[in-house]
Parts: sequence; C-alpha cells; structure tokens
Amino acid sequence: EDFPTLIFKAMMKDALNSSHPVSSAVQSSEQIEEMFDALSYIKGASLLLMLKHYLTKDVFQAGIEVYLHNHNYGTAQSDDLWDSMNEITNGTLDVKKMMKTWIVHKGFPLVTVVRKGKIISVQQEKFLYRVEPENWTSDASYLWHIPLTYITNRCNFTHCTNAFLLDQKSG
Repeated sequence: EDFPTLIFKAMMKDALNSSHPVSSAVQSSEQIEEMFDALSYIKGASLLLMLKHYLTKDVFQAGIEVYLHNHNYGTAQSDDLWDSMNEITNGTLDVKKMMKTWIVHKGFPLVTVVRKGKIISVQQEKFLYRVEPENWTSDASYLWHIPLTYITNRCNFTHCTNAFLLDQKSG
C-alpha cells in the first residue's frame, strides 16, 4: 500500500547527484553498511518489478526458481541472479547486460517520447532533480537498457502487449 510513496521518496534521493549505485565494490564493513540503505532496497525492489513485467511473471518466476535451486545453502552475487534469468530466456535477452546498466549507475533515466503521425521516437538522458555544485559530475555517458512496453489501438492491455528495449540514447 505504501510502496508507491516509498518509490517516489527513493527516486527523489536517487535523482540527486550525491546518490549512489545499487551495487558497487566495497573495501570495508562500514562501506557495506552504507550500501544497505532505503534507496538500495526500494530501488532494488523496483528494478525487480520492472524485470518481472518485462520478462512476464512466468519467466521471472522460473528464473527465481533456478536461482534459488542453484544457490541454496550457498552464497551468491547479483550476477548469479541475472545468469539464472539468462538461462531461462535461452539467450534471447541478455538480462545481465540489461540489469547491469541499472545497478551500476546512480540515478535513473528520463525517457522522452515524441509521436509524429505513426512514428514514435524515444530518447533517454539522466534525470537530475537538483544539481548540487559540490557533488556534480558529468554523467553524459550514462546509458540504460530500458525495457518499454506499449499497446496499440489494435489490441487491449491484457492480450497484446508489445515490448521494445531502448539500449541506445534514442530509438
């Protein structure tokens, strides 16, 4: 019930240049503790929901089952989850490559959609809520692999969802 509110709060923090990636190398136990904050948990949950919607519930569930089976009573890294998803998709989608763009970048993209007649164009850029001069760094090279889903007037939402992976600045 409160999840949408939590998502928007996390997005406000993540939209600042002082944010941090969901996943990064750490050198000390203090750095580990800093990584596990509300931003990491809420953004991580949001990313899993995005992936579930893109892959479909059944494919996502199967990937989770493979992941849990392969790593029961053991340790795992984030790549292990993405590898399990890749196993289920039979290489039709490089889930690891797609999700790495989300967990190693801080922030999130702003996607602009322009329609001219029957042509739809999309473009991505890093969204910044407020530029903080003391923490500002250029993120012009950031590129996310953004799963976009859409419907056309020929179908309804439950039976005919189309998907497009925006993996360039524009498409």
